[in-house]
Amino acid sequence: MQEHLTTGAPRGARRGAWLATLLAVSAMAPAAFGQTGSVEAGRAKAATCAACHGVDGNSVAPEWPSLAGQHAAYIVRQLEAFKSGERQDVTMTPFAMTLSEEDMHDVAAYFAAQTRTPKGADPVAVNLGQQIYRGGIPERGIAACIVCHGPSGHGNPLAAYPAINGQHAAYTAKTLNAYKSGDRRSDTSVNQMMRNVAQMLLDDEIAAVAGYVQGLQ
Repeated sequence: MQEHLTTGAPRGARRGAWLATLLAVSAMAPAAFGQTGSVEAGRAKAATCAACHGVDGNSVAPEWPSLAGQHAAYIVRQLEAFKSGERQDVTMTPFAMTLSEEDMHDVAAYFAAQTRTPKGADPVAVNLGQQIYRGGIPERGIAACIVCHGPSGHGNPLAAYPAINGQHAAYTAKTLNAYKSGDRRSDTSVNQMMRNVAQMLLDDEIAAVAGYVQGLQ
């Protein structure tokens, strides 16, 4: 993992960002501590996920996300979004439609219990990616990713902010671009935070952040 940067947003901006995070945590904490699934039951139910996400949740194709070690509450939230149509994907939507609430929690519990395989950061992206991840771009009002996703990219399960450490750079860039274009809108529970941030990022900045995140552990 790269060393931490000391660069940050101005005090007022940081205070506002942390306040927004605190409010989101308070609002979403009950959902995070709701129904829990069975890892063993999830192991069998997740067999159909292996083709894209890997048997243990570590996908081998960079366009598909690794789910190993992801927060269970976040996985459930995304499956619900696919099932309701809030998120659209030619593969995931039909699959999610077949799942019951119990199935979602079991699959989520299984993947959450797995260990994500570490990956290296894109060396070309490290400097700019680290700067944006840890310090944001204050002069353009872009918040640092660290505020929600933490120093090592492990996210915040209370607020359902996902773990993004070690995620494929290609998938992270794809996600940021989907938020930027508005094709993905499943951040409504956190005041469109991801869309607001992604819309201000330039293409090379998205690539840099994605490349940096891939190396976080």
